[in-house]
Amino acid sequence: MGIKVAKFGGTSVADATQIKKIKNIIEEDHDIRYVVVSAPGKRFDEDSKMTDLLYLCVTHIEHKLEYDQVFKLICDRFLEMEKELGVDIGMRAELDAIKKEIDGGASVDYIASRGEHLNAKLIAAYLGFEFIDSASFVRFDDKSRLMEERTNDDIAKTLSGVEKAVIPGFYGSRIDGSVKTFSRGGSDITGSLIAKAMKAEVYENWTDVSGFLMADPRIVDDPKPISNISYKELRELAYMGASVLHEEAIYPATVANIPINIRNTNEPEHPGTMITSQPASLGEGRIISGIAGSRDFTSITIYSSHMIGQKGFIRRMAGILEDHDVTIEHIPSGIDTVSVIVNSRLVDGQLDDILDEFQRQLKPDSIEVHDDLALIATVGAGMAKRKGTSARLFTALAEADVNIQMIDQGSSEMNIIVGVRGEDFESAIRAIYKAFVV
Repeated sequence: MGIKVAKFGGTSVADATQIKKIKNIIEEDHDIRYVVVSAPGKRFDEDSKMTDLLYLCVTHIEHKLEYDQVFKLICDRFLEMEKELGVDIGMRAELDAIKKEIDGGASVDYIASRGEHLNAKLIAAYLGFEFIDSASFVRFDDKSRLMEERTNDDIAKTLSGVEKAVIPGFYGSRIDGSVKTFSRGGSDITGSLIAKAMKAEVYENWTDVSGFLMADPRIVDDPKPISNISYKELRELAYMGASVLHEEAIYPATVANIPINIRNTNEPEHPGTMITSQPASLGEGRIISGIAGSRDFTSITIYSSHMIGQKGFIRRMAGILEDHDVTIEHIPSGIDTVSVIVNSRLVDGQLDDILDEFQRQLKPDSIEVHDDLALIATVGAGMAKRKGTSARLFTALAEADVNIQMIDQGSSEMNIIVGVRGEDFESAIRAIYKAFVV
């Protein structure tokens, strides 16, 4: 096979025991040439992620409080990992140098990135790989925007002569050389960028789950795993709240048509979920790929006679919401009615002002507001070619005594989104799952 890029998340690199599992995985697969690592994650429920401890140092500094005790926790953990792995990277000197930088007024991005930096150095030494700092090729401009083409070129140039390397995720550098981090979860982006630049055949993303499930296991008992899913289907599920990859991490691999394989560090024999550009061939009777949803939406329904003949009505309505920094999730409409579905959090504290502007600018006959709305997306590339899919979904909800308050189907016919009362959220998901999967 060709080149593989493997990214290991926080739980996969949380301590020496987990890192030893990584070594076994890599020794079993010689195609893995470039390894991207996160900062150490939680070792147990009450534990702290390394990045959270680093941000806590920042908080202490901002409030002019001593941060030595928090930094000691960071030092003790890294020193323990170095000892247990039986390597010597001069960890104490590394930590002292970081402390000196922090005392000298280091940036928040620099401080937050040190978990990945130190972990990558440690793991590189343990694996016998070369350590390459992501700040040497992940480039941001002077407005902190990722420079995609330069990053791609610099990655290819830097790694072309490197046989095996460990690279810290989560950060790069600005033009002036200062450290710039991605948003949280950004190590996935680093891995995807490297996979694209090196034309990898597979980008493996190792975590603590064996791929994705067709529904939330906290709602549906023992949901079936998703063996294959397309980028587009995954984006639909992610948009509706499914806990999947960082959205920006999918894009570079999508552009380069590189499959992403979600794997479990604690169960490496499991094939996980494969994400590809093409939907998988769905088995007989399997129409959907997954179900996802989110609570806490608000619907605002505007009634206006002859709305259909009023030019600019929707534009003015959307403009009012834009002025209040509120994004629109969905816009179901009729001849004389239009509804906007928005995140309740975004209108909290300013809903009355928005309604006043609607009355003043749109002059509607009436306005109705319903909060506590939950949205549920049923996603599957196979739905468009199967007759009766919508009927099956609506029948299942009716039999579960769930009232549908909103229906929206994408033009791709890859998803059907329904709005239900918040109290019906879980029963609705279970009903849909039972109708299509069980």
